[in-house]
Amino acid sequence: MNPFKQSGIRVKALLRSSLLLVIVSASLSPLCLAQILGQAKAGDQPVSIDSAIEVARADIRADKNAMISSGMNFNEKEGAAFWPVYRKYEYERSTVEDLRATVIKEYAAKYTSMTDAEAKTMADRLFECDTREIELRKKYFKEFNKVLPAITVAKFFQLEHRIDLLIGMKIESSLPALGDSQNGDTQNGNSQPVGQQN
Repeated sequence: MNPFKQSGIRVKALLRSSLLLVIVSASLSPLCLAQILGQAKAGDQPVSIDSAIEVARADIRADKNAMISSGMNFNEKEGAAFWPVYRKYEYERSTVEDLRATVIKEYAAKYTSMTDAEAKTMADRLFECDTREIELRKKYFKEFNKVLPAITVAKFFQLEHRIDLLIGMKIESSLPALGDSQNGDTQNGNSQPVGQQN
């Protein structure tokens, strides 16, 4: 049975959390962010962007854990073997997510005035995040395989990949494309912002 059909509500909650993470990452002022989140009450302190990011990420992790639990349908023994390794994996993966979130925040702040050099640096940093994530998956495939059959581990990574694709599509569709509100391109090596003419 398809775990996404079983977990339709969880998928929607996960996508809402990921969209919230994008909104938060767009470097909104704390007051504006508090209004968006519905957390601004008379006398309350403004919500910091970093704390709102952490809340969104915690929600994403909780929804993701529920979807993994539902999709994998572990028996008691498998669950006892899986979850301790998974917690270590997620902890290490969160360091890569921190790097990616930093790049997304910078992108959201600069996309209309980004220079060629900044775009190249940002792309290199995102490629580095992708590389680290692949290496981490390879490492943890071996770790999971010490306590679970390879077919179970492969099923987990397939399910996680599908969940990540859903989150990634939502994030990417929420970010403005480079070149929006711009009037042209720069030549390679040009240090002026994209869209400015000489």
